[in-house]
Amino acid sequence: MAEAAARVDAAGLGRWYAPAMERFVDVPGGRLFAKSEGSGPPIVLMHAAVVDLRAWDAMVPGLVAAGYRAIRYDYRGFGRTVTEDVDFSNRADLLAVLDAFGIRRASLVGNSRGGQIAIDTAIEFPERVVAVVGVGAGLGGFTGELTPKEQALFDEGERLESAAEPDFEAIVDLDVRVWVDGPGQSSDRVDPSIREALRAMDRPLYEPGLVKGRPIRLLPPANDRLGELGCPVLAVAGALDISDVAEAARRLEAAAPNARAVVWPDVAHMIGMEAPDRLNALIVEFLAPLRPWE
Repeated sequence: MAEAAARVDAAGLGRWYAPAMERFVDVPGGRLFAKSEGSGPPIVLMHAAVVDLRAWDAMVPGLVAAGYRAIRYDYRGFGRTVTEDVDFSNRADLLAVLDAFGIRRASLVGNSRGGQIAIDTAIEFPERVVAVVGVGAGLGGFTGELTPKEQALFDEGERLESAAEPDFEAIVDLDVRVWVDGPGQSSDRVDPSIREALRAMDRPLYEPGLVKGRPIRLLPPANDRLGELGCPVLAVAGALDISDVAEAARRLEAAAPNARAVVWPDVAHMIGMEAPDRLNALIVEFLAPLRPWE
């Protein structure tokens, strides 16, 4: 009876929920691929800049089993989304996804760039955002301190990408080392399947001729406007990540009116892939007092 309902037991809870709904959302100069699963208060899962919406595969069943509707989508230039070479707002694109699914207000869970977009949207459109969970989140306008070893990794990336004939496999290998393993960590620290999953999502991002459009930044940037970030914020970072990620989480905790930072000692940047059940549990605990919001 696939047309009526689908059973998931990935979270061990045996809940029933509606099968996934997939659609393309028309936006100026592009079409965003989006996916909705489950029912209940909506959570939008926003991916990092080295992956696509599949990075949340391990987390969606648990969130759905906990009684949430999980929405995710590919940004312009990622996954199955397509765009023309136009100026665009990531915040407006997010609102277009919400509108397409009939969602007035949502909680946002954003990894890396996705966290930055979530925070920016909560500042620009506070009436649409219930809460933000930043997962190794970026913070527009914030500049932290890198260690010499971390800076060397970024310098290596710039050298590889600026070469006359870029070695894309070497670039992807570096992305895996930095964002999955963590700077200076062993390549066997995480399950090999996680490294290969990121590699599969990251490699197409370096295809010659890929059109990504030109994102319009939030101005003034979020770091200068954290007093406007009034919704509850949970900033989760990994101590094995680039060091300025934890700095950004602590900056949010110190400057936003209702923010809390959590730094886990044993994870790096892709926390939703590396520790999905633990992250789900933290998100569910954080959002429980806010239910229901739709």
